[in-house]
Amino acid sequence: MHLEKNDYESLVDAIADLRTQGYKEDFNLKPKCLECPSLQLELHPADFQIDGFYRLEGMSSPDDNSIIYAICGVSGVKGILIDAYGPYSESLSEEMIAKLNTT
Repeated sequence: MHLEKNDYESLVDAIADLRTQGYKEDFNLKPKCLECPSLQLELHPADFQIDGFYRLEGMSSPDDNSIIYAICGVSGVKGILIDAYGPYSESLSEEMIAKLNTT
C-alpha cells in the first residue's frame, strides 16, 4: 500500500493522520536496522518497505526540517520513523542509506 500525497502543516498533523491509518508503532533509526522498542523488534532493510514519506520544513529554522516515513514490516507491523536530517548520517550502513533514500 502506498500513501497518497498529503500536505501536512506540521509534524503533529502528519503523525496524527498516519496513526489513524494504522501506523501505530514508533521506530528508531539504528546503523543497520530500524528498532521498535515497544515490540523489542529490529527490522533490517530487507524486512520493511516504505509506504510513504513526507518532507516537512520548519517555518522558522532549517533545523526544524524533518522527514517522516510510513513503514510496514514484512510481519505486518506498521509504524513511523521521524528523521530530522535525512538518511545521510555517517553511522548508517550503506543498505540503510539506500533503503531510506527518497530523492
